[in-house]
Amino acid sequence: MAFQVYTPKERGPRREPKPTVSLSKSSIVLNKLARKYVKGDRFELAFDPDTKTIRIRPSEDGLNLKKTKIHAKGFFKHFDIRTKGKYEAHYNDQENALYVPLQ
Repeated sequence: MAFQVYTPKERGPRREPKPTVSLSKSSIVLNKLARKYVKGDRFELAFDPDTKTIRIRPSEDGLNLKKTKIHAKGFFKHFDIRTKGKYEAHYNDQENALYVPLQ
């Protein structure tokens, strides 16, 4: 029997955390940093079909945020969004909005 020794690699520099948004079949989940940027209990969702980008910003008339999740099944159906996965969000401080490119 020939044993091979494991030697761990050195860790590289820590990556800076980024706001992340996860899309599932029926909801949008904001990570801790994304929630830190756009604070609120209700959010407006908008979609640009040309650039395939979701905009998320606080709004009194928007959808409820429950812990980390926005239930957005109707939003996905309305714009025929079938994409799932985890996406990096970009914060625009002038509009107080997160932009999530789906490409």
